[in-house]
Amino acid sequence: MAQWQGDADEGIDYIFKIVTIGDSGVGKSQLLNRFVKNEFHMKSKPTIGVEFLTRTVVMDHKLVKAQIWDTAGQERYQAITTAYYRGATGALLAYDITNQQTFDHVEKWLDELRIHADKNILVMLVGNKSDLSSIRAVPIEVARDFAKQEGLFFLETSALDSTNVESAFLGLLSQVYRTVSRKHIPVDGPESNWDKVNLELDGTKISVPLQEPECQNANRRFNCCSII
Repeated sequence: MAQWQGDADEGIDYIFKIVTIGDSGVGKSQLLNRFVKNEFHMKSKPTIGVEFLTRTVVMDHKLVKAQIWDTAGQERYQAITTAYYRGATGALLAYDITNQQTFDHVEKWLDELRIHADKNILVMLVGNKSDLSSIRAVPIEVARDFAKQEGLFFLETSALDSTNVESAFLGLLSQVYRTVSRKHIPVDGPESNWDKVNLELDGTKISVPLQEPECQNANRRFNCCSII
């Protein structure tokens, strides 16, 4: 879902719908809470149905609002969540690096996306819980090779200690922005002021935009983020 600003979002240049998908228990809600609210809850309950949070960032002097949908991973909710793939411009597909089965199911989630989402949707594969690398079950090389084979971006993250959470979400958003904005701005326009982050897609680098100053300070995070 990419659109120009409307009456309900005055001042917003773009709104992108991002879905988080993957098996139950891989930490999708924790990743979202860490990115939007800089919070981690040691005792969290499985998501029921679908929820979403929003965060606004600056990309190339444009205000970009991300609507990030947290879809339940339990099989019994899949009939509900598939409807929410429609209109999504990006997807964060998460697995647990300590649980081989959650990685084995990644292909099933990709099939869901290919059936229900736009064919041009951009996907970030995320191996969560990197803080537990001492008991990992999924080698990073295996996941990286799979991502390259499927044309996905890839990172390992930890919602617990916040490792790469910003890079994962902002990296995905930056690619969605670059894809959509090419329809509205010259391809050979001025180089945008983006930090470079080494996220791989067939060996190429993608860019992560600088955040608004308010977002860089956790104590002021809600100056630029709204929760719905």
